Amino acid sequence: MSAFPLSPVMGQMMNQPLLISSIIEFAARHYGGSEIISRRVEGDMHRYTYRDCHQRARRLANALHGLGVGMGDRVATLAWNGYRHLEAYYAVSGSGAVLHTINPRLFPDQIAYISNHAEDQVLLFDLTFLPVVEKIAADCTFVRHFVLMCDRERMPASSTIPDLLCYEDLIATHSDDYAWPLFDENSAATLCYTSGTTGNPKGALYSHRSTVLHAYASAMPSALNVRASDTVLPVVPMFHVNAWGLPYSVPLSGARMVFPGAALDGKSLYELFEAEKVTFSAGVPTVWLGLLNHALQNNLTFSTFRRTVIGGAACPPAMMDTLIDKFDIEVIHAWGMTEMSPLGTAGGLQTKHLDLPKDEQRKILQKQGHAIYGVDMKIVDDDGKELPWDGVAYGHLLVKGPWIISSYYKNEGGEVLQDGWFPTGDVATIDADGYMQITDRSKDVIKSGGEWIGTIDLENLAMAHPAVLQAACIGVFHPKWDERPVLVVVLRPGMTVTREALLQFFEGKIAKWWTPDDVLFIDALPMGATGKIQKNKLREQFKGHKLPGM
Repeated sequence: MSAFPLSPVMGQMMNQPLLISSIIEFAARHYGGSEIISRRVEGDMHRYTYRDCHQRARRLANALHGLGVGMGDRVATLAWNGYRHLEAYYAVSGSGAVLHTINPRLFPDQIAYISNHAEDQVLLFDLTFLPVVEKIAADCTFVRHFVLMCDRERMPASSTIPDLLCYEDLIATHSDDYAWPLFDENSAATLCYTSGTTGNPKGALYSHRSTVLHAYASAMPSALNVRASDTVLPVVPMFHVNAWGLPYSVPLSGARMVFPGAALDGKSLYELFEAEKVTFSAGVPTVWLGLLNHALQNNLTFSTFRRTVIGGAACPPAMMDTLIDKFDIEVIHAWGMTEMSPLGTAGGLQTKHLDLPKDEQRKILQKQGHAIYGVDMKIVDDDGKELPWDGVAYGHLLVKGPWIISSYYKNEGGEVLQDGWFPTGDVATIDADGYMQITDRSKDVIKSGGEWIGTIDLENLAMAHPAVLQAACIGVFHPKWDERPVLVVVLRPGMTVTREALLQFFEGKIAKWWTPDDVLFIDALPMGATGKIQKNKLREQFKGHKLPGM
């Protein structure tokens, strides 16, 4: 029954549900010979095609059925980006079960918590994570079958996990004679939990419809622009928000796909980029930092790499400049959230921007970008009043669309929408052309003397200094102004800069009252499970810090 009025004249089109299985079916039929290359956790390279992937996914679907997995049952993965993980993506959701991708960077007790919360029936995991799974297996009360994603040769001689199954043995004993079932496109497809910086992680439960629409939209030219002529390397992990939809948008585009496995250091990535002639990649700024440092330190260039999507956190302008000016790589700034499947905006210039000076173009590209079709957004003040799109007013960012959650799994956190809009927890501006720029997280914003200070702007400025590798800005208590900004800085190896010199670097670039009151130098910033800086930990660490002159 439709929730919307029916016209007296209805369209006369085929009624075919939007299901995830249709993507791998399409890729196998129409781009069957296109390659999928994986650097395996075993250390070697694996190559096969979409046709092979489809065949093995059908075997796995039969195997899961044999293990008693039914419609709506949750099947968890604890795995890196690789071909077996891709097979699970399609076998689990395609058969009508729900794929629950677990972030292995969470603490073991968090992994056990979300597995129990999801009521996972089966857990598929990479060799790397055998020690973790052995540690938590007894606490995963709903898991009936543990499957190690390797061949017989690499199975451990003994394990504390009872009846541990071998992935390759499992699929070898099942036929590829499997017809993907048809069912309602609003059925649950995948489950991903938030990174849980505060409280327990909450689950975002995506549908087949939302996932397919997101894949379509993300592949569009003004979004990620995935083409059949591309070789795509998703650095962004498949265990977090479905690698930004790339395991779906790449096969539906027919592009060649390269998986990096667990080796995400700058050297390993560079060698893989060059060996496999990667043209396009996507990841968070911390990964690109490692890759760029390796390339710069060794005076290397990229022979085929021409386009990257950077999201998960704001791309520092200095990093963007290096990628574009030094390496001739197009940078697509993107923004989204777990709750948004995740893509909301993508950067890029419009026709009218092409004649602007380079500096003006760069300012546009540094914003988080323009809403992609399917996503609407607005900014509101503390009272919920909508604010103008003038690039000056900033407020709480709200979004809506067909791949944005309406509630969390099992209704955790209760009612989350505000008049039908999802509150992102970000503070942003939107300019007259519709370009959105994040100025802060609501929880990270610094309010000094009743006025907001955008910490991201200060961090970006700090990282433009040649001696600064990373920077985070936090608020520290001030008796008169409530709080004042303090910079926490990690220096580049072998380089130095004084507190005074760094603060002087800000002069003339920001409002004077925005200038940080102090600079603290540390060896490393605390990173969360998704590669984001944990400012809550920094605030805790330095909450008693005495500002100069206090």
